[in-house]
Amino acid sequence: MTVTLADVADRAQVSPATVSRVLNGNYPVAEATRARVLRAVADLDYVVNGPASALAAATSDLVGILVNDIADPFFGILAGAAQSRISGPDGTARTGGEKLAVVCNTGGSPERELTYLTLLQRQRAAAVILTGGAIEDPEHSAAVAAKLARLAAAGTRIVLCGRPALHAADAPETGALPASEGGTVTATLSFDNRAGARRLTEHLLALGHTRIGYVAGPAERTTTRHRLEGHRDALREAGLAYDPTLTFHGPYDRTSGHAALPQLLAKAPDLTAVVAANDTIALGVCAAARTRGLRVPEDLSVAGFDDLPSATDTVPALTTVRLPLHEAGARAGLLATTATPPTGPGGVETVPAELVVRGSTGVAARKG
Repeated sequence: MTVTLADVADRAQVSPATVSRVLNGNYPVAEATRARVLRAVADLDYVVNGPASALAAATSDLVGILVNDIADPFFGILAGAAQSRISGPDGTARTGGEKLAVVCNTGGSPERELTYLTLLQRQRAAAVILTGGAIEDPEHSAAVAAKLARLAAAGTRIVLCGRPALHAADAPETGALPASEGGTVTATLSFDNRAGARRLTEHLLALGHTRIGYVAGPAERTTTRHRLEGHRDALREAGLAYDPTLTFHGPYDRTSGHAALPQLLAKAPDLTAVVAANDTIALGVCAAARTRGLRVPEDLSVAGFDDLPSATDTVPALTTVRLPLHEAGARAGLLATTATPPTGPGGVETVPAELVVRGSTGVAARKG
């Protein structure tokens, strides 16, 4: 059911004329009244452009690409590949006619993620691509699912790239379901984070490492949990107990790895290896090792995840798990702007993770 100007007025307890004045900005309105109207607009997901249902159901030539941090190469590669696939590197459209691909940087903020989805709905976006791990909070998950359901109902194509599939439990009020069940999401590109992390830890175990530290990302992210679960699975299968005191959470950045290593060594002086939740953290661990006079890998093996371009620039080159980020981003752009059907069951395509062994890991050093 289309939300009308009158619905917003009733919610904000003002006249329709006042709502119109706030939205058009052509007449002075008290700040408290303005705030109340804008809150009602957000709560009801009122589409400003188009009170008529026909217009509300139409779509524009806009494609929104949501990223957590555009400065992070992980997201830069995904967004750049998707944008190029949508419009071409020279600005010439490749798929589905002319499209304007806009990158929306949430900065990891749940509130900003919801705000961008609302703005894209108001602009009647042709497609929305959400990249990276989802925030594991039931209330936020339900809010995102509800936003996506309303976007899909208006004709917007929804592609998830690097985050888990959306399920009905995320939005019980709207009934948002995976694509196979006729619901919200056009396609999901799911990174095989658990399997990749498991193979990485298995590689270290095979080299004789039994005291392994882990530097994880933010605890509330699905990517963080899935990669840590893969690490724990490998330890369990090898008959080793997981020691939670050897896991540190922090941002997906270099400073996180640099800060974590001294704490890990304080907890476990016999530590012989560190697994980082991404390559950028791993480079921070390597830098911290150098400042302490530790050689990589002779004294400490270090491994990352993602296989960013910087992984081969460090000395020694970084052992990591390769995700085909450019290919995944391009695939997301294609699925978002054409009628190309997803190939996986239920609209979910699994993106494989490949272990890449380089010079930063070696046989476990003897301690003491």
